[in-house]
Amino acid sequence: MAEIKDPENTILIELKDGTVVIELLPDVAPQHVERMKELAREGAYDGVVFHRVIEGFMAQTGDVEHGNLENGGDLRRAGTGGSSKPDLPAEFSRLPHDRGTLGAARAANPNSANSQFFINFADNHFLNGQYTVYGRVIEGMEFVDKIARGEPPANPDKMISVKVAADV
Repeated sequence: MAEIKDPENTILIELKDGTVVIELLPDVAPQHVERMKELAREGAYDGVVFHRVIEGFMAQTGDVEHGNLENGGDLRRAGTGGSSKPDLPAEFSRLPHDRGTLGAARAANPNSANSQFFINFADNHFLNGQYTVYGRVIEGMEFVDKIARGEPPANPDKMISVKVAADV
């Protein structure tokens, strides 16, 4: 397991192939970091599918409203919802969208991010300054690389559990 320097700002995502360890960046995007930890602690992300996974681009998940297929979610609507919490203002920074970074998914309005996020498969610098970066994979990127592709995938992978490392 990777060395976890700050357990309160580290997320553990259990996928079918293994655990993805994400270092959150509270100094860069404090509101996005707090939202992810809040939803993780509520168990809101557990069972949520990766509804948009594009080869060479990114894997998107986090629609807690429609993305849990075992709790009444709907794959056709996954990606259109968020959480019951208010949308977040953009927290753009100079951090590039490099392979393994975590970005906040949103609608056309820059201040519409809520619960959805994506993990970059590649350096996607065309996203720089347009989407909030608030974390990076520090271990387990090989498991992210194995997530089923599609928009939506025919048999989508899901986040089995999402936890704050300090709580484990």
